[in-house]
Amino acid sequence: MDFDDVILGRRSIRGYRPDPVPRPLIEEILMLAMRAPSSMNTQPYHFYVIGGSALDAIRAGNTERMVAGIPQSREFRTGTAFAGPHRDRQIGVAKQLFAAMGIARDDKDARQDWVMRGFRQFDAPICVIITYDRDLAESDDTAFDCGAVATALVNAAWSRGLGTVINSQGIMQSPVVREHAGIPDDQVIMKSIALGWPDAEFPANAVVSERRSVADAAVFVGFGE
Repeated sequence: MDFDDVILGRRSIRGYRPDPVPRPLIEEILMLAMRAPSSMNTQPYHFYVIGGSALDAIRAGNTERMVAGIPQSREFRTGTAFAGPHRDRQIGVAKQLFAAMGIARDDKDARQDWVMRGFRQFDAPICVIITYDRDLAESDDTAFDCGAVATALVNAAWSRGLGTVINSQGIMQSPVVREHAGIPDDQVIMKSIALGWPDAEFPANAVVSERRSVADAAVFVGFGE
C-alpha cells in the first residue's frame, strides 16, 4: 500500500475474525514499527505478544476483577478526566460507535457489554503489550517514544491487511497481565494493542473518527514574508 493510503485508510478495529495471525507476520510488523524515531536512539520499548490460552486467561481475569468492582491498577499515569474540546471529541466518537452498533442511549446492558469488550481486548486473537524499563519512568521522552512505536505498529499492521486498536482497558488489571504475560517487575506496563484480521461484518469497524482540520490544529509562523 502507498503511504497515503495507509494513513488515510487506517481506522481502529473493534471486531475481529478468529483466524490466527502467523508469527512471522507479527515479527515483520514489529521490525517495521521499530524504525520509528526515539530520543537519542534509546529505543526504550519492549513488546509482549500474547495469544492462545495466555490471552484467554488475561481476558477472564480482567473481566472478573472489573465486574467484582476491584479498582483498576493501570501503571502508566492516567491524569485527570478529559474536559472541554477533548471531552467533546471523546463523546463524539462514542456517539459514532454506538450509532453504528445500534446501541440506544438508555440501553444500559448493551453499553456495559460494549465496555466489557475492551477488557477482553475486543476478542482479538493477539494482544501486543508495550512496556518500558522502570528506570526510565521519570523520562517524558520514554512515553513519547513508546507512542511513536505504537503508531508505527498500527500503521505497519494496516499495510499488511491487519487491524488494531490501541487501548488501556486490557491492561487496567495489571496483576492479571503480569501473571499471564510473564512481565517482570523491572518493566512498566504502558499500553495494549489488540491485533487481528478485521471482521468486515462488524458495524463499528466502518466508523472513521472525525479529525480536526489543519487550520484548527496548526499555527504557521514566518510564512509569506
